[in-house]
Amino acid sequence: MRYRLGHRFDDRFSAIGPRIGFVGIHSGGRKEQPVSQNETLGRLFQQSGYRIRRASSVKNPALRTAHQIVAILLWRRVDLLVIAVFSGTSFWIAELATRLGSLTGKRMVLFLHGGNLPVFGPERREWVERVFDRADLVLAPSEFLAETFRDWGVDVRVIPNVLAIENYGYTVRTEPRPNLLWMRTFHEHYDPTMAVRVFARVLERFPEAKMTMGGADHGLLEATRAEARRLGVDSQIQFPGYMLAEAKRRAFAENDIFLNTNVVDNMPVSLLEACASGLVPVATAVGGIPALITDGHDGVLVESGDDEAMAQAVCDLLSNPGRYSETSAAARALAEKSSWPQVRERWEEEISLLLPGVASP
Repeated sequence: MRYRLGHRFDDRFSAIGPRIGFVGIHSGGRKEQPVSQNETLGRLFQQSGYRIRRASSVKNPALRTAHQIVAILLWRRVDLLVIAVFSGTSFWIAELATRLGSLTGKRMVLFLHGGNLPVFGPERREWVERVFDRADLVLAPSEFLAETFRDWGVDVRVIPNVLAIENYGYTVRTEPRPNLLWMRTFHEHYDPTMAVRVFARVLERFPEAKMTMGGADHGLLEATRAEARRLGVDSQIQFPGYMLAEAKRRAFAENDIFLNTNVVDNMPVSLLEACASGLVPVATAVGGIPALITDGHDGVLVESGDDEAMAQAVCDLLSNPGRYSETSAAARALAEKSSWPQVRERWEEEISLLLPGVASP
C-alpha cells in the first residue's frame, strides 16, 4: 500500500481540517434504500465540522457509477477518499475509485464491508490485491474481516461500524415478553425461513408469542410467508416490509428478543441497533458475529441452521428474567462501543497519520 507522508496541503484548508470524499452507495433520503455506513460516517463527520463530499445517491447502478467517476475527477480540493468496498459486481466501485484516486493524487482509505468478502477475496485475489495496493489504508469493522486479508500481508486496521446511539431508546428490561424481532433482507444469506421455524418451536412453550419480520424482499419473502402458513404460525407473524427509522424504533420497543439467522455476515448494524435498544440477540455463530457477540454475556450464539438450539436459547431467556436482564444490559454496553465519540477518535488517529499537519476541526 502507498503511504506518502510528505504530502503538502493548501494552508487555507488546514484550519478547518481535511476535506473528505465518501464514495459508496447512498440512500439520498429514499425510503426504500437503507442508509449505508459510508453515508452515516459522512453525515457524522460533517456534523463534527469536516468538509464532506459524497457520491453517490443516484439509484440506477450504471448512472451511479458514472456519477462517482465524475465526482472524484471534480473533487480537486478533496484530500482523502473513503471508499466503501463490497464483493461481487460492487467491487468495481473500488476498482474505478482507486484508479481515479491514484490519477488525481488523492489519499485513499478502503473500508471493507459485507460478510461475503472473505469468499470473494480469495476467488479474485490478484484483482483484490491490485486494488488494495493503490490505497494508503485498509480498514475493516471487525477482526473477522481483517484477518482474512492480514493473511495476505495486508495491514488491515479495525474500526467498528458507527451507531448514532442517541437515536435508540433504551430502558432496563426486567420481565422479557415473548415478542421476537427479525430484521434483515429476505435473501438466502439471512435465512429468514429459519426464523419462522424457530418461532414455531417457541410457540409450543409460549403460545402467546409474537414475531415481527421486517425487511426488503430480495427473493424469499413469499417463501417465508409460505413456511409460516405451512407451520400454522402465520397469524402471529407480522411482515411490515422495509422499516424506516421510526418504525424500527417502535419495533425495538415492542420486542425483547432479536433473532439473527444469517448464513454469512460481517458486523451487522441491525444487530447493534437491537443491542442499543436493549434487546437480547440470539444469533447464528457465522462470519464476524462470534467476534462481536460474547456467548452468554451480551447475547447467545448457536450453530447456523440449528433452529432447535435457537428456539431453546430463546425459551431459556424468557424463562429466566434475571439472566435476560443481565444480558440485555451487557448488550447495551456492547452497542455503546460503537458510539460516534469512540469511533471518531479511532478515525482521527488514522487520518492524522495519513494527513500530517492537517488539524481536525
